[in-house]
Amino acid sequence: MLKSRIRLISLAIIAFSLLLFVKLYILQIVKTDDFRQRADRQYQKPSTDFNRGTIFFTQKDGTEISAASLKTGFILAMKPDLVKAGNAEEIYNKIATLIPDLDRTDFITKANKTGDPYEEIRKKIDQEVGDKIIAMKLPGITLYQDKWRYYPGGSLASNVLGFMGYKGNDFAGRYGLERTYDDVLSRNQSDAYANFFVETFSNIKKTVIDGKSLEGDIVTTIEPKTQAYVEDMITKINRQYSSERTGVIVMNPQTGDIYAMGLNPSFDPNNISEVKDTALFRNDLVESAYEMGSIMKPLTMSAGVDLGKVTSQTTYNDTGSATFNNKTISNFDKKGRGMITLQCALAKSLNTGFAYVEQKIGNANFGNYFVKYGLGDKTGIDLPNEASGLISNIKPPRNIDIEYVTASFGQGISVTPIETLHAFSAIANGGVMVKPRLVKEINYKIGTSKKIPVQMDARVTKEDSALEVVNMMVNNFDTSLKNGLYKNPNYTIAVKTGTAQVVRGGKGYADNIYLHSFIGFLPAYNPQFLVFIYTVNPKGVSYSSDTLAIPFIDLTKFLISYYQVAPDRSSDGLGVGSTATGTASISSTGRVAPLNKPAPNGKNCI
Repeated sequence: MLKSRIRLISLAIIAFSLLLFVKLYILQIVKTDDFRQRADRQYQKPSTDFNRGTIFFTQKDGTEISAASLKTGFILAMKPDLVKAGNAEEIYNKIATLIPDLDRTDFITKANKTGDPYEEIRKKIDQEVGDKIIAMKLPGITLYQDKWRYYPGGSLASNVLGFMGYKGNDFAGRYGLERTYDDVLSRNQSDAYANFFVETFSNIKKTVIDGKSLEGDIVTTIEPKTQAYVEDMITKINRQYSSERTGVIVMNPQTGDIYAMGLNPSFDPNNISEVKDTALFRNDLVESAYEMGSIMKPLTMSAGVDLGKVTSQTTYNDTGSATFNNKTISNFDKKGRGMITLQCALAKSLNTGFAYVEQKIGNANFGNYFVKYGLGDKTGIDLPNEASGLISNIKPPRNIDIEYVTASFGQGISVTPIETLHAFSAIANGGVMVKPRLVKEINYKIGTSKKIPVQMDARVTKEDSALEVVNMMVNNFDTSLKNGLYKNPNYTIAVKTGTAQVVRGGKGYADNIYLHSFIGFLPAYNPQFLVFIYTVNPKGVSYSSDTLAIPFIDLTKFLISYYQVAPDRSSDGLGVGSTATGTASISSTGRVAPLNKPAPNGKNCI
């Protein structure tokens, strides 16, 4: 009996302690910002308190850094009659010492509004500036505590993050992750001071009954220093060649984690009112489709290899042009090179070579492979307004040779940059595509978290088929890109350049307007980075090897240094783990590493 009473008393004490702990947790942790706002009511006008979850970048060591958060400050307002009576000109001059860009005419006009009880002068006044204005005790000047969405990095990753905006009376995420995860990031302002149990059961109702997401913060895969580097890089490209727009994506092809995604020109989400062209808000890397040109040739080659129709050493007679359905396609220089290998055709980016591969594959098989690569379909990346490419002209039962042939070298079909990267992840990842992602974790307000799993998509080709194309792309980098000028003695790097005509105004290809693209991955046989770069309508240059090769090389140097990537080539220039007698061997990573020697291109590959 006594033991039962002691046990009952003990349980009661434990229960009371837990309740007290929960109450203290609510007061000190969960509601700290809310109660701080109550303390500031002496400067606050009656309004709904703005609140929203945080978006984080992830640094390379795994630590999180704020990308979108809340900033506390003031709204500066006046009571016109009191300001006028206290000398509006003098009051303006004092405030202008702290806010130099304050419009004098607007200030004086508002001060002259007789009988008006309230005029707003400026929003988003920083805390420090607001405190100094308060200390001046200016007649008729009032400051109201305020919160607003703040992006500490300014324009950094702005096309990924998006921003908050009004649609009618609804203030919510309008672009980027702010829109995709609006349900998670938004907060129910009506329960700002609800107790722990009300909040918990409210979240349960929101999720189970209303079908909405729990409130929380999101953690992205964007690495801020990598993002900053690529944004500086594309700014220089855009400026140097007066391009219309330049973009880049850096992704891990084994996980789909996007470390950087940037466009130039871009915008600062802290100052969207200054943006004159709202097209800048679009993320063209996801929302726009282009004819990519020759970077599509490795995809054509992988289909041919996978079906056993061709290899890198298959030869064909390059006459410089070929005719299909009474239409002629030509090499970039309209020259023929005689009997050459397909390795040579890739190295010199010869359209005739990939027309030959497509014809060996057959139209139906070719179209089916491009569909399997996810081209013409959305990747499912967690950004709004994702577009899908247009490849309906190469889908069976359509069977017009010229359309399939031109698609083999990247013309006549359009795909988005993110689709292109998605497809190439199969070549880099042993034949299996990986779904690209920008958010890897959601931390819910109630204390739980959700890890977003890596999502592998379907296998497209056999691993050996992908390896053959990787070998060709490595050879392309080592011996053909600027005649092997950039070959790295310590790292294998796989690349392909592309230069494509651009359709404008629905009237066919525009004269002298091209899209330059560049795709590559490294280390080639166990890649950590898959890179896509493009620039639209660069001036004064002909080929992407001229515009994008050096930026790509500089980017690889940055990635290798910053992420401390281990070399995958031995000191003798052979692939890691390879020997001088074999044709290939297993590397220390478990992937096949070929000998680092030039593949025979054919004597006429010049």
